[in-house]
Amino acid sequence: MYRIAFIEGDGIGPEIARATKKVIDVISNRLNLSIQLIDVEAGDRYLKSYGRALPEHSLDIIKGVDACIKAPIGDTAADVIVYLRRTLDLYANIRPVRSVPNVNALRDDIDLIIVRENTEDLYAGLEFEFDDACIAVKVTTRRASLRIAEYAFRLAESRGRKRHVTAVHKANLLRKTDGLFASCCNEVAKRYANIRFTNMYVDACAMNLVRRPHEFDVIVTTNMYGDILSDEAAEVAGSIGLAASANIGDRYAIFEPAHGSAPDIAGKGIANPLSLILSVSLMFDWLGVKYNDKSCVEASKMIERGVYYTLSKGIKTIDIGGSSKTDDVADAIVEYIMNADR
Repeated sequence: MYRIAFIEGDGIGPEIARATKKVIDVISNRLNLSIQLIDVEAGDRYLKSYGRALPEHSLDIIKGVDACIKAPIGDTAADVIVYLRRTLDLYANIRPVRSVPNVNALRDDIDLIIVRENTEDLYAGLEFEFDDACIAVKVTTRRASLRIAEYAFRLAESRGRKRHVTAVHKANLLRKTDGLFASCCNEVAKRYANIRFTNMYVDACAMNLVRRPHEFDVIVTTNMYGDILSDEAAEVAGSIGLAASANIGDRYAIFEPAHGSAPDIAGKGIANPLSLILSVSLMFDWLGVKYNDKSCVEASKMIERGVYYTLSKGIKTIDIGGSSKTDDVADAIVEYIMNADR
């Protein structure tokens, strides 16, 4: 049995969580996977109840399960997901970006992954005030830079497509911090002669994601650059409403949509559930690899095929040019999974 923590989140979170649970339920039944979902209290509403957005008992649950799914959190996101990334050492933030059927993208052949260092950089939160000035400390360590570079090269090797890693930084100006990151990427690259390697400054990368996104394979970068570039790349491929992500460490993993809680449309039944559903696909793939479970790998592929089938039939929410409701999208994926050939 796989025990999975589930944070329903704030805003549209509970709506897309309910839709996603339908998909998990049907894929579990179809492939005879034993999945126990455990609801976990975290987010804005629990700050009032417990004085903490992530109560201690919730953290204990997350530490004791096989994986965690998290819907978007509202104003307390930093107190939940950023805290979890650091506490559980979820050092790799993985954000796939791919063109999908029947969604307006710049090109129909985009297929890249952004590998973002997830624990350091300016997001370490080390900020100070001195009289009329504020200072933020940009943290870069050799250990973190080497391990995220290693992750990116292994991923490029396993994808077997372009076999290309692009290290993104600003080492020409930030010579110490980004310089260290760049040198670590170059060091790791020497051990992977079968992988083409390129250095690119972050401003050039931002431009090239618009000019020629199809040429990228795996992008490895620092925390803040990765946050910004992954949102840009998601829109280039169609919408951040389709952007799945994974926070991976050596022991723990949390899967979540890349977008926020969208309180302006909460309760209207129009939120796009696909980012969370595709994040669940990433979770099953991760479980399948970790435990050598072919059924989990098949679950991942079947969910992804269900999403593509649903979009190809024009069943999509308003943010990506459709008129379907949240539950309509989930129900179409459920129907596909129930009837799909294995």
